[in-house]
Amino acid sequence: MIAKITGGKDTANLIRYLYNTKKKGHTDPHLVASWDGFAPDPGRAPDFDATKRALVADLDLHVKQAARLGRAPEKHVWHCSIRATKTDRHLSDEGWGDIARRIVAATGIAPDGDPDGCRWVAVRHAPDHIHIAASTVRADLRTARHWNDYLTADRELAAVEKEYGLFQVIRGDRTAAKRPTRAEQEKAKRAGQARTARGHLRTTVRTAVAAATSTEEFLHLLEHADGILLDIKHFPSGDVRGYTVALDGDVNAQQELIWYSGSELSPDLSLPKIRKRLETTEPQHSPRRVNPWHQATAAAERIPHHLDGDDDAAAQAHLAAFGEALDALPMRAPQQIRPQLWQAAEAFERATRSRVQAEHQHARALRSAVRAMVREPAPKDGALLAMFLDAAILAVIAAARWHQLRHHDQQVAAAHQTLIHLQAAYEQTATAPLTALAQRRPPQQIVERHILLIRQAMPAHAEQVVEDPAFDALTAALETAEKAGHDPKQLLQQATDERALNDARSPARVLTWRIERLSTRPVPSDRARVARMRSAARRQGTSVSPAAVAASEPQPPQARRR
Repeated sequence: MIAKITGGKDTANLIRYLYNTKKKGHTDPHLVASWDGFAPDPGRAPDFDATKRALVADLDLHVKQAARLGRAPEKHVWHCSIRATKTDRHLSDEGWGDIARRIVAATGIAPDGDPDGCRWVAVRHAPDHIHIAASTVRADLRTARHWNDYLTADRELAAVEKEYGLFQVIRGDRTAAKRPTRAEQEKAKRAGQARTARGHLRTTVRTAVAAATSTEEFLHLLEHADGILLDIKHFPSGDVRGYTVALDGDVNAQQELIWYSGSELSPDLSLPKIRKRLETTEPQHSPRRVNPWHQATAAAERIPHHLDGDDDAAAQAHLAAFGEALDALPMRAPQQIRPQLWQAAEAFERATRSRVQAEHQHARALRSAVRAMVREPAPKDGALLAMFLDAAILAVIAAARWHQLRHHDQQVAAAHQTLIHLQAAYEQTATAPLTALAQRRPPQQIVERHILLIRQAMPAHAEQVVEDPAFDALTAALETAEKAGHDPKQLLQQATDERALNDARSPARVLTWRIERLSTRPVPSDRARVARMRSAARRQGTSVSPAAVAASEPQPPQARRR
């Protein structure tokens, strides 16, 4: 159920509208509830006009009394419409009357047990909704305290939906970006644009944030974006305090440009919030050259681990940084999948925010890896992109679960929508590189040895992996890694330890991309292998046997026979 609340100053005009049978959809208007249960009902009286005047007079009684004392508010009319969804059954008049009484009580219009509550009536003129018309002046001539009435009404309707077995509407937490108005939508439609000016600007600003490493670079990118006009606001000292953007050619009726501040585009796009995020972006200094796509993929693969922890602020930071990765991805993707990636980024934007305050320093590695990835040329084949998309899909699944546990309904729906677009882009990207890998399937005896290693490394998923259509690609990746000097058993164990395969639709694909990424690293020394074994044993609460250590340590050369 959805509530819409407005205010006004003309009770007679509202009652006239509610009982107007000439309006489309207005049939059999009548009262289903009132402040005392005895209010006159024009829809059931023989003299309609006289009864309507009596009802207006009764509703305005305390308003007129307060007016004589100079205490009547200018807008004394409270109007709340409550509509059921199309799939809900039609409720009885008694059911709608109960809902009306609960709403006026919850919002402070007529609290339960308060004899001085405001006067109100609930009118039903259609099967699927009612209107509540009320005065905001109480019987003690004070004005009703109905602040945050939309939130309290929405909270009460959520309880009504459960109790009455109705469709449970997905509700937000007031962290969503402002929706385009009807006027903005109609304007875009007339101009033949798929998105409103506000939506276009929001996407452009988010992309600039995803690519920038500093506030100065962010403003520079915006200033040079095609079709975007930027106005930078300064303090008297000369320091930057904010910005506004406009779409070239987007004007109002007076032919003036329509400017939007960052916070008007989205709650997280104000300059202070952008600056706070960019302060946690720092260039990565590594003694060796690491592929930024591999870095970004590894950071994305760790997101489910961060979301499984107890630190909500850190989890929220990783969701925000991952949203920036999705914003940047279309810049380095082939033309044919950009629409899907844009839609994925736009959908996940809602899942990057909640009432949890992010501590952005926790996501430094992911944010820095994304910036490095953006500065790389687009990959020539689809393997690197498919590898990242595979990790991104698991990250979105984990994000949906994290939001669901915290009852963030809109964010859950956004994550599910994101999955649809990401999976479509992944299927289109991964087919060619996986097919090429599968054609390099090693001989059967090597495959049998790999099957044995898989059963040892991941007994719970072994059969699912072996029967997966992508298994041939996995065996080819393992053989390539082995020829490069890697231990396939250790690679499989490391790939499994990084992230469980429970969320994967195709575990063989997930393992293939992880093996591909891990095998690009230098072959670990024997000492590093022993250290890794001991670290894994500590995580599992076990110990490494001397025999295992001895098997991993370098063996002395055999004495030459004479």
